[in-house]
Amino acid sequence: MINDDAVIDTLEELEAFLLAVESGGFGLNNVAGVALATNNADGRPFVAVLDDNHQLLLGRWVTPEVFENGKDMVRNGPKKLH
Repeated sequence: MINDDAVIDTLEELEAFLLAVESGGFGLNNVAGVALATNNADGRPFVAVLDDNHQLLLGRWVTPEVFENGKDMVRNGPKKLH
C-alpha cells in the first residue's frame, strides 16, 4: 500500500521514515527489508518496506532526487543518533 499523499522529498524525511520502520513505528509484522524501487506502470520512484516473501507492506513515494541520493542510506541503514 502506497500513500499517495505522503511524498518523501528530503533525505532527512527518508532517514526519519527508515528509523520509524526500524523501530516498529508503523506496527508492521514480518518486515524483512527496505528497498528503493520504481512503479512498473509509470516509473515513479518509491521506498518499499518488504516482508520475507518480498511482498510490499508499506510504501512512500519519493522524489527523483531522494531516489538517487538516498540509495546508500537505504542500503546501509540510517545514521544512528546517539
